[in-house]
Amino acid sequence: MTPGEGRGKVCLDDHGRATIEFENVPKAAVGTAMRSAGGADWFDEGPGEFADAEPGQYPYEDEQAYAEYEFDVNADGTVTFGISYVKVDDIVTMLEALERALADQRLD
Repeated sequence: MTPGEGRGKVCLDDHGRATIEFENVPKAAVGTAMRSAGGADWFDEGPGEFADAEPGQYPYEDEQAYAEYEFDVNADGTVTFGISYVKVDDIVTMLEALERALADQRLD
């Protein structure tokens, strides 16, 4: 990642599941990536979607896929987040969407 875009890691477990953890990623990029990877209605905490999320913690559990999502929105407009126990293909989709969102943000 480019300086100012956060940092993170991806881990794979013995069961073919993946976890990503990122720190201090711009909130707008995270929102765009999640909308791209997860659909338009993934964030149901307010009418402005994730871009307008107030600082705080937003956990989600996907009981169908056994996945866990946790987003910590920081007061400085960044997000620390983790997505756990998802299929590797889903993590790849999320990473590609995040990279596209960050690249678009660089152009602005």
